[in-house]
Amino acid sequence: MVRRGFEGEGVQPFSGAGVDAMSEPSHDPKRDGHEAKGGAPASRPDDAELSARLDKLNAKLSELQSRGAPAEPTLSDRTSSRSGAALAFRLGAEFVSGVLVGSAIGYGIDYVFSASPWGLLIFTLIGFAAGVMNMLRAAGEGPGGTGSGRSGGRAP
Repeated sequence: MVRRGFEGEGVQPFSGAGVDAMSEPSHDPKRDGHEAKGGAPASRPDDAELSARLDKLNAKLSELQSRGAPAEPTLSDRTSSRSGAALAFRLGAEFVSGVLVGSAIGYGIDYVFSASPWGLLIFTLIGFAAGVMNMLRAAGEGPGGTGSGRSGGRAP
């Protein structure tokens, strides 16, 4: 059956009615906007219908705006998101700087005293601990912090 379709046996060519109907412009002045071809209702509304819909939508919009829905975020909302991002960058920098400083001190001790991996390993771990302590202090959770986090708001 498919082969017959490709070879042209028993298949009639397009009559052109369906293809022509698809390529015709959708606005036909003879129709007067009431019915499309085939008896279906017209797909494009006239100007009066469109302006009525626009007025209806404007009324709904003004009603929703009068209910008190804020149009844009307040200053406190924008500030809190910015301060959250700033805190995240600060905490990351505190941790990374602690690890890097510990590793640099360990490398320096290894270089001076020729105690090859031990100074670097020990001081990298110390730098890791210092970075965690600095992060907790900056977040207000650890010693010297304000205690505004999970510790229940208690000052040390």
